[in-house]
Amino acid sequence: MLLKLSGEQFAGNNSFGIDSDFINDLARAIKAIASLGVQVVVIVGGGNFARGRDLKVKGLHPTTGHYMGMTATVINSLALTDVLESVGQPAHLQSSLAVEKAAEAFAERSALKHLKSGEVLVIAGGTGSPYVTTDTGAVSYALRLGCEVVLKATKVDGVYDKDPTEHKDAKKYESLTHVQTLQNPDINVMDNAATALAMDHKLPIIVFKLSRENLKKAVQGQSVGTKVT
Repeated sequence: MLLKLSGEQFAGNNSFGIDSDFINDLARAIKAIASLGVQVVVIVGGGNFARGRDLKVKGLHPTTGHYMGMTATVINSLALTDVLESVGQPAHLQSSLAVEKAAEAFAERSALKHLKSGEVLVIAGGTGSPYVTTDTGAVSYALRLGCEVVLKATKVDGVYDKDPTEHKDAKKYESLTHVQTLQNPDINVMDNAATALAMDHKLPIIVFKLSRENLKKAVQGQSVGTKVT
């Protein structure tokens, strides 16, 4: 399975940086599902440091901004890999962005060997290309590594017809099709490119609120969050 996390979650209740309690709780939750014999791939965003598309700096080319965002994912991935190891869960870091002194370059063959050996595989750098989101990267890596499902962990307990933090009458969906998410601009699962790629290859996506219990339920096939198929 592939677990997709936003960088903003790494900041915890802060607006910037990495929250120690959050990343340690996350590492223990990942260790718990890996102990069930599940092969785990993790993709992390970088929004707690920099989101490439949102950087508004005079003189900064958008492409450079995207590379800055990819670099931010490397920072989070380095931290997560170390913390996983510190709680007793073997982990390995690969990156599609060239940072050879910090991470092994991503390659399917070696990635699969690490997974088969029981290591959690953390992949940094998005796809290594600008103008491609980590959501699309997550679906792409899931397909390349034969993952059966993409788990998108969020701060809300599923997908709603409108923002539940702003609308008390927001309706939660228990299940959706890829087509429904693409046709309705108010439904936010992943960006359209990621959703379309998942649809083309019949890859399910589960959107749920991140917790150790919910993560375990998701990997065991129990109902949690919203399932997109």
